[in-house]
Amino acid sequence: MTIRQSIKNLLNQEDLNFLLTNRLPRKWLTEFMGRFSKVEHPWVRDASIAIWKYFSDLDLSEAKKSRFTSMHDCFTRELKEGARTIDMDPAVMSSPVDAFVGAHGQIEAGQLFQAKGFPYTLTDLIGTGEDASAWQAGYFVTLRLSSSMYHRFHAPHDCTVERVRYFSGDTWNVNPIALKRVEKLFCKNERAFLRTRLNSGPFAGHTLALVPVAAILVASIRLHFLDVLFHLRYQGANPIDCDAHFTKGQEMGWFQHGSTIVVLAPPGFRLVSNLDTGSQVKMGQALMHGAG
Repeated sequence: MTIRQSIKNLLNQEDLNFLLTNRLPRKWLTEFMGRFSKVEHPWVRDASIAIWKYFSDLDLSEAKKSRFTSMHDCFTRELKEGARTIDMDPAVMSSPVDAFVGAHGQIEAGQLFQAKGFPYTLTDLIGTGEDASAWQAGYFVTLRLSSSMYHRFHAPHDCTVERVRYFSGDTWNVNPIALKRVEKLFCKNERAFLRTRLNSGPFAGHTLALVPVAAILVASIRLHFLDVLFHLRYQGANPIDCDAHFTKGQEMGWFQHGSTIVVLAPPGFRLVSNLDTGSQVKMGQALMHGAG
């Protein structure tokens, strides 16, 4: 067994993994990593990316460029033109990100699940100031990005972003180990709530929401249509009313590093039959389908 595999096996032990990724000073580490990842010195950049590759399945073959100015530049990389195929069926909601499918299901009495036996409510997630009626009896899908994945997120349908609300918060790890131990974890972490109106297909006029959730070492969220970086110390306008139009598959923004997106769909949508918890999905691939 290689040293790399031995370390991976050690970190996969649940108690140790939880201790190392959650019982350390999470916010301090996250802010430090945010600064360190932007260091453009060649030695720092090359060593950081090399270590990252060594302990993950980082694949840069689809990246738009082959050289990066910093580790952060690599984290937020763009893809080559045509690297993803967008499912343009108007009755399909495509995946906004490359991710692993986490908990999913119908929203009943305003309740969702982050893992089996760990419920939370729409109000906990999006705040008491938001109207959650659009998703009563709707459907939710949790999409978890690993550190090595493509970290930009895209419109899952033709839509208009009408409102954004930012929640500063903690930076718990969002891996499956933590989701089985920390109640209402997504509702405690830094996150943004994007309320959108669908503009085409059988669900035109209905409301879809995306909730990007940050995590340890991966806080900060950038949206193309707002000239602001949401981060742990953000104290600007909140909420922000918008009128930002997107076509299906168009890039909306990115995590500074990566984390999780909770998709809130209106009633009538369901996860496509070939996906389930643990499945890997690519941006643009069919995620949910419905009929008007």
